[in-house]
Amino acid sequence: IRPWKNVLEDIQQGNNRLKWKDRAPYAYWRGNPTVAPTRKDLLNCNFTHYWKTTTRLYTQDWKVESAQGYRQSKLQDQCTHKYKIYIQGWAWSVSEKYILACNSMVLYVRSAYHDFFSRGMSPLQHYWPIRDNTKCSSLKYAVEWGNNHTQEAQSIGEAGSRYVFQEMKMEFVYDYMFHLLTEYAKLLRFKPTVPPGAVEVSPETMACHQNGTYRKFMMESLVRSPSDSVPCNLPPAFDSNELRDFWDGNDKSIKRVEAWEDEYWRTHPKPNLGS
Repeated sequence: IRPWKNVLEDIQQGNNRLKWKDRAPYAYWRGNPTVAPTRKDLLNCNFTHYWKTTTRLYTQDWKVESAQGYRQSKLQDQCTHKYKIYIQGWAWSVSEKYILACNSMVLYVRSAYHDFFSRGMSPLQHYWPIRDNTKCSSLKYAVEWGNNHTQEAQSIGEAGSRYVFQEMKMEFVYDYMFHLLTEYAKLLRFKPTVPPGAVEVSPETMACHQNGTYRKFMMESLVRSPSDSVPCNLPPAFDSNELRDFWDGNDKSIKRVEAWEDEYWRTHPKPNLGS
């Protein structure tokens, strides 16, 4: 995968090639299902025509893809559906930010893990929440809702994408890393020292022994000069009331979606096909 700044530029080109209204009205996912039981469970939504009317799920064999030069896995070529599914892997998945960047309404399968940026997002604003224990019916309802509320679905997709492009620029990521390490250092109860025999590592020494694509991408991501501005100011931490209000708001949005979904299935009984 190319450096983040370059990938964002590629995905933006993909977004420009196919506007949301012209995209396929299905929920799309491509990935490796073997890394987690929840992903294997997702593939059950591929096995009956009833669920497949709203989902398009594809298994990614990375060994085959590597041998073929990654022609079928270019991120900018995967912004072709109105809805994209995010689902965790062993833990959080690096795919989250790429999926969000596509301008598609992200169908976010409930996860036990969070990326460093995901806590700043809210359901129904940046993504649509999907139940983990009834994925197929939850995904089907989400797509049905989106296809009947196209303006709202498009707005959610664009808000998630805008969050990635505006709030996750590399300079902001570096600011976050700076503040994270600074605050972490304040918690240390010892004075760090360089252990005997330690070897200093720099970007140059990491890249110089690499060849081919690895070296190319390392050199593309190399920061060649310090920033000409100071890091952003760290905003004050939420107090307990603010934090509770934020989480309560997110919880209410999720429960609202689940109530809509429950009502839908009460009036649209599904066949006995599993979840």
